[in-house]
Amino acid sequence: MAVCIAVIAKENYPLYIRSVPSQNELKFHYTVHTSLDVVEEKVSAVGKSLGDQRELYLGLLYPTEDYKVYGYVTNSKVKFVIVVDSSNTSLRDNEIRSMFRKLHNSFTDVMCNPFYNPGDPIQSKAFNGIVSGMMVQTG
Repeated sequence: MAVCIAVIAKENYPLYIRSVPSQNELKFHYTVHTSLDVVEEKVSAVGKSLGDQRELYLGLLYPTEDYKVYGYVTNSKVKFVIVVDSSNTSLRDNEIRSMFRKLHNSFTDVMCNPFYNPGDPIQSKAFNGIVSGMMVQTG
């Protein structure tokens, strides 16, 4: 399961970042922000080749010694980044895709809330519950 999940706005500022364990939070902020360059690179490369028809799921952005970073971009250019522990070899690509789908659906529910102002940090309990279900359980 994921060790960090982030939602990044179109203008590249974080709407939501959650990591487990919380003492590595600064490290995951750095990892997520460095992955944005790879996301932009993949989006622009795919955009040139296919016009406006693009796959939302970007796949593995880059692996590090400890983690694998996966990306997803919505049609409104909001980016989702999931960081997974490299030691978890049982996690397949279709499971990562389903995690992104679930995250996207929950994000859509947040956007449909009439009391949410787009661009504000996400503070939804329902969204937090979905993310908690995708995170690695520690303890």
